[in-house]
Amino acid sequence: MTKYSFLLLFIFFSINQLANAQRYGNAVGIRLGNNNISRQVGITFQQRVMERTSLEAILQTDFSRNSSLSLLLEKHRPIISKRFNYYLGAGVSFGNEESFKKNEIDKEIIQTYGNSTVGIEGIAGLEFTIAKTVLSVDYKPNFNLSGREEFYRGQVGFSVRTVLTKSKEQKKRQRQRQRAKKRNEVEPFGEKVKSIFSNK
Repeated sequence: MTKYSFLLLFIFFSINQLANAQRYGNAVGIRLGNNNISRQVGITFQQRVMERTSLEAILQTDFSRNSSLSLLLEKHRPIISKRFNYYLGAGVSFGNEESFKKNEIDKEIIQTYGNSTVGIEGIAGLEFTIAKTVLSVDYKPNFNLSGREEFYRGQVGFSVRTVLTKSKEQKKRQRQRQRAKKRNEVEPFGEKVKSIFSNK
């Protein structure tokens, strides 16, 4: 066999291993966010709720004038394998942020902080899972509904999460709960007979 044949076999084996790799059920970690206003650090938690669908909660702050909580529903699609995918999502955000307002007459920018904000957010990212670590990079646009002068702000983020439960383990637990529920719903024959005579 030529060296090219060995290379093709190696590539095929690698892709096959990735394709059979197990996705995670939930994961928690740290997210670093950056935009032209501030750099923020936060906690991110992802929970798979359906096939290729997850909920993500992001709590972040710059330890000064900007803090926010984001709740996002995300749809995942594999690129090469289940371990390497892209995701798109949307949700809501609640924050305590600084705001900048232009005074066109005096050519001034008035800065305020401590503003309670509510907004709609989107998210688009790439995600790679290796062993029990999930690495992702994303862009998260925010559209303000109330509390802030600027309507739009965007943020680039990088997250590192550790897998708490693998997808296979999560599905196994769900099946166990479903079987236990069915067993509880089935009334034993002896109990049925007893209930018949007790009613007479």
